[in-house]
Amino acid sequence: MYKEKDICTDYIDSPIGLIEIKGTKKEIISVLFTDKKANISCYLECLFEEVEKCKKELKEYFEGKRHHFTCKIHFDGTDFQKRVWQELFNIGYGEVASYKKVACNIGKDNACRAVGNANNKNKLLIIVPCHRVVSTKGELTGYAAGLWRKKWLLDHEKKHINVL
Repeated sequence: MYKEKDICTDYIDSPIGLIEIKGTKKEIISVLFTDKKANISCYLECLFEEVEKCKKELKEYFEGKRHHFTCKIHFDGTDFQKRVWQELFNIGYGEVASYKKVACNIGKDNACRAVGNANNKNKLLIIVPCHRVVSTKGELTGYAAGLWRKKWLLDHEKKHINVL
C-alpha cells in the first residue's frame, strides 16, 4: 500500500505507555502501543503535518482537553471491518456500547464475535475508540493493548466528560 519511505514513524509517551504513530503526508495509518521505539535506520525527524497533528491531539486527549480527533485517518481492512470501525465513532466520549449493539447498528445482528475480531484488528487505537466496546453485561473484554489500558481509558474519559 505505502512504501516505507513515504511513512513517518514517531512516538509519544502517554500515562499508559509509549505510543507509536505512523502516517503519511496525508493521513494517519496506525496508532499503537509499543514497548520500545523501533530502531529505524532512516529515522527522520517527523515533519509530516498529520503526524504532528495526531501527536498534539493525543496529548490533549490524555490531558482531558480533547474528546474528538480531527486528524485524517486511513482504514486498512475489509469492508466489514471498516463498517465496524466507522460505527465506533457513534459511541460518545465517556460512553460504552456492547459488541451486540455495534453489530445491530451495522445491520449484522448475529455478528458479535466478528465485531470483536474487527476491534482486535483496529490499528488506530484511541482515535477509533474500540476501547468503548464492552460485553452485553457491561464487562470489559478484549482489548489488544491490554484490559488494564481499556479500563484506564474508560475511567479517564468518565473523569473528563464534563471538562469541555
